[in-house]
Amino acid sequence: MTFAKSCFWLSASALAYTHVGYPLLLRGLVAWRGRREAPAPPLVEGDAPSVSLIVAAHDEEAVIERRVRNVFELEYPRERLEVVVASDGSTDRTVELAEHAGADLVLDLPRRGKVAALNTAVERARGEVLAFSDANATWEPDALRPLVERLRDPRVGYVCGQVRFETPEGDNQEGLYWRYEMWVRELESRLAGVTAGNGAINAVAREAFIPLPPERGQDISFPFLMVKRGWLAVYEPAARARERMAATIGDEFARKRRMMAGAWGTMLSGGMLSPSGYGPLYALEIVSHRLLRYASPLLHLALFGANLALLGEGPVYALALALQIGLLVAAALGAQAGARPLRVARYYVAVTTASAAGLWDFARGGVPLVWEKAEGTR
Repeated sequence: MTFAKSCFWLSASALAYTHVGYPLLLRGLVAWRGRREAPAPPLVEGDAPSVSLIVAAHDEEAVIERRVRNVFELEYPRERLEVVVASDGSTDRTVELAEHAGADLVLDLPRRGKVAALNTAVERARGEVLAFSDANATWEPDALRPLVERLRDPRVGYVCGQVRFETPEGDNQEGLYWRYEMWVRELESRLAGVTAGNGAINAVAREAFIPLPPERGQDISFPFLMVKRGWLAVYEPAARARERMAATIGDEFARKRRMMAGAWGTMLSGGMLSPSGYGPLYALEIVSHRLLRYASPLLHLALFGANLALLGEGPVYALALALQIGLLVAAALGAQAGARPLRVARYYVAVTTASAAGLWDFARGGVPLVWEKAEGTR
């Protein structure tokens, strides 16, 4: 077999596996192995652990009052709940409005980045459980209790909840992608543990908390670091939060690009790919869901280049090239047409390209320490 054919079939197989084959393999492994997670011990009245719910915020005057007041609506004993807002160098009224809304602790910090703000907030927080939320998230009234219940299992160090994205006017397909992602995440949780969380709704046991370097994100770092230290990192779909999607695919591309620069940094220099501390099933998840998924743009480029070299070698290569060009055409048409398949194609191409752009950004300058809000998500 020529080099071009090897490159074509390996790239095509890797893409098909990471997007389709891997979830199906997960389903089979979960069914064969059985559920690893034990049912969460229910909270008994009067036995609720103290919780510090921490929100990092930069220039969030538009939403911070709403976020703090939403915390007070949670079905959890108020005397056991501490609300902490860590303002990361806000230049607007974030600090004033957080205090006005009744946050128990408001930290007015210099701008050093989200992770540095969270680390400082944890040092000042008093809770036995540390919960984290984005400033623009809205938690369902019963969202905190399932997180806390999962952490009552002494094996569990990290738990993330389910984010449901509200659709503003725009052409973003994050909702479809996220439903797929949550399905995969639930299967991973049942097998060996999740490989990523989310910033909108998650919690850790205080004794499991890991102060991170400022260039590392909690979403991508906490799960695999917990597993390396012997904890379980799980997903709890009953803990639900809502966020607005970015209004346009351009805004979503910019958000994903920033996220992927951090994800590439964690994977390539943060220890994610080091097998030390992983069992074989969790290592399988890391390779299948993180390494191959993030490498999708490189696999697409290799597939396309090999396909061009193989034109004339048989009808299968002509068909494969037509399908790849068709995906790009559908993505371009998705900018104008409202048909869902076209918009899905556009979203897939955009987020795949964002992964490549994030890798480029990381290679050029590392991971930015500070973050900016995505337009339309407040």
